[in-house]
Amino acid sequence: MPNSKGLNFRHIITPHDAPVVRNMVRATGFFSDAEVAIAVELVDERLSKGAFSGYEFVFAEREGSVIGYACFGEIPCTLGSYDLYWIIVDPGVQREGVGQQLMHKVEFGVKQLGGRGIYIDTSGSLRYESTHRFYERCGYRCIAKLPDFYAVNDAKLIYWRSIN
Repeated sequence: MPNSKGLNFRHIITPHDAPVVRNMVRATGFFSDAEVAIAVELVDERLSKGAFSGYEFVFAEREGSVIGYACFGEIPCTLGSYDLYWIIVDPGVQREGVGQQLMHKVEFGVKQLGGRGIYIDTSGSLRYESTHRFYERCGYRCIAKLPDFYAVNDAKLIYWRSIN
């Protein structure tokens, strides 16, 4: 469905999305090769298992090109708690509101699936300060900090928001 910024959103994943996801995640400059591989693995998992994979996707497109995407899913062994695994916007179009629109689409999707809240794990390093501010602008609050989680002096921050 188009919106005022010429964006279309789709939830159907195609085999063409795997290289797009790989390139977009890599282009941010934030993620290791192993993390990029995980992002692509989730695409492949959804393609091979469909809804049984537990991964849901929403893609933002402008003029037929993917410029952002999000991946989320219900946390195993919970009732209505969801993880936001990935939310990525092409660096060339960041700060245009695409990320916030993707977040709204994720929240709507979680609500439609009967979810109660969304959790987001991220690095606590200063490099991710803009990411932290983004989550906070979207109404998420940091509810936990696990010190030295990813590496020495790199804490894991857990953000959360109720969507009831």
